[in-house]
Amino acid sequence: MVTPFQKDGELAEDATASLIAHLLGNGSDGLVLAGTTGEGSTLTDEEKFRLWEIGVAEAGGAPIIAGTGTNDTRHTVELTEMAQRAGVNAVLVVTPYYNKPNRAGLVAHFSSVAESTDLPVLLYNIPARSVIDMPNDLLAELAEIPNIVAVKQSRYEDLAPIEGLDLLAGNDDVLAKVLDMGGTGGILVASHLVGPEMHRIVEEPEARDEVQASLAPLLEALTVAPLSASVKAALEMLGHEVGGLRLPLVALSEDERTHIHGALERQGLLGRV
Repeated sequence: MVTPFQKDGELAEDATASLIAHLLGNGSDGLVLAGTTGEGSTLTDEEKFRLWEIGVAEAGGAPIIAGTGTNDTRHTVELTEMAQRAGVNAVLVVTPYYNKPNRAGLVAHFSSVAESTDLPVLLYNIPARSVIDMPNDLLAELAEIPNIVAVKQSRYEDLAPIEGLDLLAGNDDVLAKVLDMGGTGGILVASHLVGPEMHRIVEEPEARDEVQASLAPLLEALTVAPLSASVKAALEMLGHEVGGLRLPLVALSEDERTHIHGALERQGLLGRV
């Protein structure tokens, strides 16, 4: 979920609660808070904790997953412990970016995080952002750690089920493909806008390919800018108050807004609340 901000850039708690209710009422089975799309890398620890508290309070029992991963194992452990105190249902832990650890470092990192909590741990493999990729044999090794239960897979190559891990699509455009190979769902971005349709991809296998194909133009349009920026702009066009962005992300240009507005119009979303 994107993180709504006030005009002064602070966390917008009422708008956060409203967006949680909207998403859970429109196809999302649960939410990730303070993840990539939520601009987690520019939230303070205190803001993350408050965001998780709001999520737990407003979700009505739906799963709340906290984005606790950083490039610092100690900090990731601290955030994971905070998330557990906030009452979340699981944590999403990204591969440590920038430091570029080797395989032994990755095993040590995720083992340390898993040992620090009783919560289910979801691995987040996203080489486009973190530079490193966790190959399937490493994922299988990490699956042997009891509370590592799933992987959000955000690469396109070598997608495959991993014994001992739920496979979750991390890219919107491969949700149908991941489900067809035995995946259990996805942690996705366009669900802010087309949640019911994406829920159909999960729940209606016979319509899966048709619905996925129908969303392709919108998914392409959202890539015109960083996804957090694109989705916030699209949400604002659809009447949701989510505020601006934190630097280094910036608002869309007029050309970018026009591109996304056109995609929303062609998708029949304008006027839908």
